[in-house]
Amino acid sequence: MTQRLQCLLEVLDGHRVYIQTHNFPDPDALASAYGMQQLLSVFGIDAVICCKGMMEKASTSGMVDIFGIELVNINDIEDMTADDYVLTIDAQANNSNIADIPGKTAACIDHHPTAVPYEYLFRDVRICGACASLVADYFFSNKVAIDKNTATALMYGLKMDTDDLNRGMTDIDVEMYRRLFYYTDQDKLNQILSQQMVFSDLNDFIAALRGIKVFDGIGFTAIADGASDGLIAEVCDFMLDLVEVQFAVAYSMRDGGVKISVRSELNYLDAGTITANALEEIGAGGGHGVMAGGYIPKSSIENAEFDLEEEIQNRFINAVYFSRMLKNALKDPLAEIPE
Repeated sequence: MTQRLQCLLEVLDGHRVYIQTHNFPDPDALASAYGMQQLLSVFGIDAVICCKGMMEKASTSGMVDIFGIELVNINDIEDMTADDYVLTIDAQANNSNIADIPGKTAACIDHHPTAVPYEYLFRDVRICGACASLVADYFFSNKVAIDKNTATALMYGLKMDTDDLNRGMTDIDVEMYRRLFYYTDQDKLNQILSQQMVFSDLNDFIAALRGIKVFDGIGFTAIADGASDGLIAEVCDFMLDLVEVQFAVAYSMRDGGVKISVRSELNYLDAGTITANALEEIGAGGGHGVMAGGYIPKSSIENAEFDLEEEIQNRFINAVYFSRMLKNALKDPLAEIPE
């Protein structure tokens, strides 16, 4: 048994355990939580998968039925106490995309850069394309038998978060893809891969595409108010397929503020850093080099004198411009970096 797994089991042993994903989990989050739940069960630890907000994306909600995943909404848990241990997966404590719950956040497994430090009893944060790759590694590194259902779920999460190894992948993603392939139920995988959008989202999707604006390689579009996280991500991914777009920003107004999805196909345009910089003092955001998200609370915009569309565009254009200038400065130390 690896030291990493042994430490995790020692931390969780003797406690009631909850595996918490980020709010409104995507396929990678749900697959990772399910895979870890199955792994822990091998060692006699029962865990409940929970999150705030249920799945909004057709591909994710279909996972529950196809893989038989049991998922509990945090609002429906009435007996959680501070003695219960929480393992956050595909998310980290104190981030804006994960809810506070009564249990003790004791452990974390994630593949994103750390934005807010937190003292866990166990921490496994390795930067890679998909959290599902880290969970798969626990199986293979410890020679734990993996069943077809779990392997297929992890393969699906890996494929979705890395765009089938075309986005943000690392060596561990490639290796876990190779290993999972031999255990994957291809019929089941193809079934879930075909469930990407519901018909009711189609009109909003088309309207968002018609509203795309491109400024110097940066694509922007607003989506109908109240659009799901899944739809925002789908539109953002589509924009990046355009030849004219290397950096994409899609957003939608919610009751509580503005949800933003960001994608980048250029290494020097780090989506996470640019999003954090663009939303400074007005909201919050972060993520990977190729994929990030952000949020502007309603309190920042309800009495503002600026036009929201122009404000979002200007903030991201300026943040991208700064990253481009920084890249040029690294090539030419005598070049000036704007303040």
